[in-house]
Amino acid sequence: MTRLQEQKHSANFNKLRKRLERNCAKAITDYGMIEEGDKVMVCLSGGKDSYTLLDTLSALQSRAPISFDLFAMNLDQKQPGFPEDVLPNYLDEFGVPYQIVEQDTYSVVKAKIPEGKTMCSLCSRLRRGVIYRVAGEIGATKIALGHHREDILETFFLNMFFGGRLKSMPPKLVSDDGKNVVIRPLAYCQEKDIARYARAREFPIIPCTLCGSQENLQRKQIRKILDEWDAADPKRLDTIFRSLKHTTPSHLLDKNLFDFEGLNVTSEVLEGDIAFDDPLLVLN
Repeated sequence: MTRLQEQKHSANFNKLRKRLERNCAKAITDYGMIEEGDKVMVCLSGGKDSYTLLDTLSALQSRAPISFDLFAMNLDQKQPGFPEDVLPNYLDEFGVPYQIVEQDTYSVVKAKIPEGKTMCSLCSRLRRGVIYRVAGEIGATKIALGHHREDILETFFLNMFFGGRLKSMPPKLVSDDGKNVVIRPLAYCQEKDIARYARAREFPIIPCTLCGSQENLQRKQIRKILDEWDAADPKRLDTIFRSLKHTTPSHLLDKNLFDFEGLNVTSEVLEGDIAFDDPLLVLN
């Protein structure tokens, strides 16, 4: 590589890094994800997303106007061939406090789920249980997961197409037991940016041999659709993602979100039928 190529590569990487950090910081600010004095437990799986999450949060931590601590946690699920030395070696060099938790959830999932059936649901529940337990043990006030924009869009369409619900992964939520706050600081970050960043940083990626090995998942069907849409129009996914931030309950059908029964001519009207004047929405 020539000196000019090195400079160009460095400039492109810096733009990418700054874009990820900017999007991450905006998501954190928009949804109040991290507060003064927080202890944020970053769940590190060994995949590109969680490596990027830890890297980006660490960069933001160094110049944030508030003080917060980072703690990395990995769940060793005892998958066959899992390289046990990779993450400890990486985290020792990275310099963040961490804990590797060993629990054989792999055998439980393989024993409970018939061959060919989707493992994700049970695997996720088992992982959550361990993560929440460890968060309590170390005194974490926030649990950070590495889900990005495409994960949120995929979940939205999965719920719509297969569950009949308008629901996705929120950037911030309280766990069912009311004891944990889960945050997704990469919510505004595009997966292709994360993938490019991970390659440039040469993270020691550890592939998943559970969910990652299943080819017929509904999520992969949705991903194929999203990839096709993105190829046809790179702005389309941005537009869909923005729609998740701008909903109008009065123009949907959920009676729990809007009082349709009590609606009459004396009611306060926000948009009414003006909402249908957009040329993109005109019905032929």
